[in-house]
Amino acid sequence: MKLVEDNAELDCEVIGNPIPEVQWWFIKGEERNETGTQLFDGAREDRIHINATYINHATSTLILNNLTLNDTGVYECRASNDPDRNDLRTPPKVKWIRSQANVIVFEHAAITTSPEVNGQNQTSATLSCNLTNHSFPVKGHYWTNNGKIIDKSETNSDELYIEHEIKKVDYHSAGLYACVFLTEPQVNATIEVKVPPHVVAYKRSENANEKDKAVLTCMSQGYPLPTDWTWYKLKDDESVETAIVNGSDVKYEMKNTPNKTMLYVKDLDINSDMGMYQCQGTNQMGSDSDKIQLRVRSQLAALWPFLGIVAEVIILIAIIFIYEKRRKPDEINDDDDSGSAPLKSNAATNHKDKNVRQRNSN
Repeated sequence: MKLVEDNAELDCEVIGNPIPEVQWWFIKGEERNETGTQLFDGAREDRIHINATYINHATSTLILNNLTLNDTGVYECRASNDPDRNDLRTPPKVKWIRSQANVIVFEHAAITTSPEVNGQNQTSATLSCNLTNHSFPVKGHYWTNNGKIIDKSETNSDELYIEHEIKKVDYHSAGLYACVFLTEPQVNATIEVKVPPHVVAYKRSENANEKDKAVLTCMSQGYPLPTDWTWYKLKDDESVETAIVNGSDVKYEMKNTPNKTMLYVKDLDINSDMGMYQCQGTNQMGSDSDKIQLRVRSQLAALWPFLGIVAEVIILIAIIFIYEKRRKPDEINDDDDSGSAPLKSNAATNHKDKNVRQRNSN
């Protein structure tokens, strides 16, 4: 069971030796008065496509695109490996084997949605869906946001009117909402919640060496995503802006996707390239921007710490040298005297020891 404008796919697999041929037929009418029409690839204004392979066994897939109410009916897969299977004058020795599938196409049920949310003038919103003109009972419903089921929105209720509340409309809650009714087949309707883009710099500042390449990156959140990205080189006072046009200068290259933009600044110059850059994203609801500080280091930047250490060592040696030169002579004499004192003490001690030995001998 499918809805108008949906697609349907039927698969058929046949085993036999030799490998059978597979054909697709469309059957209309009751059993006694039924009529069959063979289907070929490209039939029905190229809405029918048939993919078949004959390796080890036969497989065939019938694809029906953009279904209409007239596509409702019985589709039959026929297979035979009789050499005379397609000869209309000779009855086939092996009958065609058949397998059937029913395709039923329904009109879309009508779902009335409201409102169209515009984040520029709304801080909150209540989305609603009203199901009408449905042919099957409703077994439940739920809401989705950007394809993901919203927590606590699934119910088994058979209500035909449902609501979903958005307490704060911003770039977090913006997106494509859908109400889904659990009928057979399922029906749904979408509601867009739109806000201006929210642009954020990936890094607040970027450091690079002179003559190298710098990459500045900005991201965007919200719905819809920006359709246009622009970069600016700001002046010192950040009031006058110069737009950077992609491809206009070999120094700059821009790479954009809907949710991200990257600016490549090549052959960095410490005088002209260092400064503040601004990225701006624009969608149908408005614009937003953010800034990135680009700092360019000199090629001699790595040499300065070494030179600083050398300078400190030279200054320390100079201080020690000057101090030694300016020491007073008295300080030098005091040092000499203090060094001879232990010699006198040792001499006196030796003399006393000599007298003691002489007395003992007497």
